[in-house]
Amino acid sequence: MKGWMIAAVVVVCLIVWIVSVYNGLVKLQILVDEAFATMDVYLKKRYDMIPNLVEVVKGYAGHEKETLEKIVRLRSGNYEEMSDEEKWQADKALSKAVPQIMALAENYPELKANQNFMGLSKELSNMEEEIANARKYYNGAVKQYNMRVQMFPGSLIAGLMHFTSKKMYQIEDGAERQNVQVKF
Repeated sequence: MKGWMIAAVVVVCLIVWIVSVYNGLVKLQILVDEAFATMDVYLKKRYDMIPNLVEVVKGYAGHEKETLEKIVRLRSGNYEEMSDEEKWQADKALSKAVPQIMALAENYPELKANQNFMGLSKELSNMEEEIANARKYYNGAVKQYNMRVQMFPGSLIAGLMHFTSKKMYQIEDGAERQNVQVKF
């Protein structure tokens, strides 16, 4: 009789442990999804802000049309219809383009003094800071999730339940690693 009770207790403990690990993985996966959604909100705001900034710059820098058109092309496509990977690629491209817009402004003192440009520049600067914070939050959530997925004993349940590691947000070498400098 005692052997049967011990076996039952072990099975119950094992089931409780499996459910606990599974629920922990689900919780962390939801946290990663929420962190991406937070970052996505700021990326969308910047994505929508770029045409306004380009239009203001166009008024002052008409002969820089090629650079401005290139930036607008980077923004082509409906953001809501993009996959997460496409959003990341659009973000990377726009992160490279924003300094080009700001560099154009350096050549036009009357543009730098324009109230619309100054307002958009300030908003863009704040947006870049929010995006950076959202990226940190996302990467922190991914780190927690990946540790749980990859470390023993959670890796056992993760493998059985098809939880896989998530990709952290990383910027490429080069211009993207430079700060966006907004000067008035």
